[in-house]
Amino acid sequence: MLCFPDCKINLGLFITQRREDGYHDIETLFYPLPLTDVLEIVPAKETKLHMSGLPVIGSAADNLVVKAHNLLIELYQERIPKLDIYLHKVIPMGAGLGGGSADGAFMLKLINDYCHLGLLPNELIALALQLGSDCPFFINNSPAFAMGRGEHLKQVALNLAAFSIQLICPSVHVSTREAFGMISPHPAPCNLEELAGLPIQEWKQLMSNDFETPVFKLHPALAEIKQQLYDQGAIYASMSGSGSALYGIFPKGKKALVETSLNFSEHYME
Repeated sequence: MLCFPDCKINLGLFITQRREDGYHDIETLFYPLPLTDVLEIVPAKETKLHMSGLPVIGSAADNLVVKAHNLLIELYQERIPKLDIYLHKVIPMGAGLGGGSADGAFMLKLINDYCHLGLLPNELIALALQLGSDCPFFINNSPAFAMGRGEHLKQVALNLAAFSIQLICPSVHVSTREAFGMISPHPAPCNLEELAGLPIQEWKQLMSNDFETPVFKLHPALAEIKQQLYDQGAIYASMSGSGSALYGIFPKGKKALVETSLNFSEHYME
């Protein structure tokens, strides 16, 4: 059985407070994009993860696909067979696109369907939160306003199909943990849920990503890429998550010609 875990971008991102459990509360708009990994499971004599595509830092045991599998094994061991797990990575790590989180969430859904576990979306969301803060979003995988660690989700009527989105993924790995350590939490300066209903032309003056200031200080070339997106016609441009990916939302059929000393991959969605 095969599926295609996609990525997300953050439309605005505010870090509102540090929690007693060590996590942070956030407010953001998650929006899915059709840049996907490929995930497949087939019956096997022994369960094993097979990786291809872009490199992934860390051991197989730390991969969220494996953790999702192990989480379901704990609950439904007798119903889940041995599996060969094939993961082809297209979404880069350390880019703020939630690729690893998507892989983990889609693995939960994939095994749920393959093994006929009958888990409902709210049950899958609860399991996904055990894997990571971004994982619950990828269960329903539709535009949402997120609060808390990212698990409190409210679907929003937001459709960017009338625009083109240019995604730039520089070869800069930003550690989410380190990025949070550079942030001073503060109350959200605006209501992102309400901003989702405003014309995109108004977002630039109202919407921002708290991670941009510290990450741009460490990597000035990222700020230059964002400015190039605006200079060449983006209606709204931002870094996604804790970076380093940046995106520009353009009038349909338009894009920027980005020049930078950084190696980068580019994805264009009309």
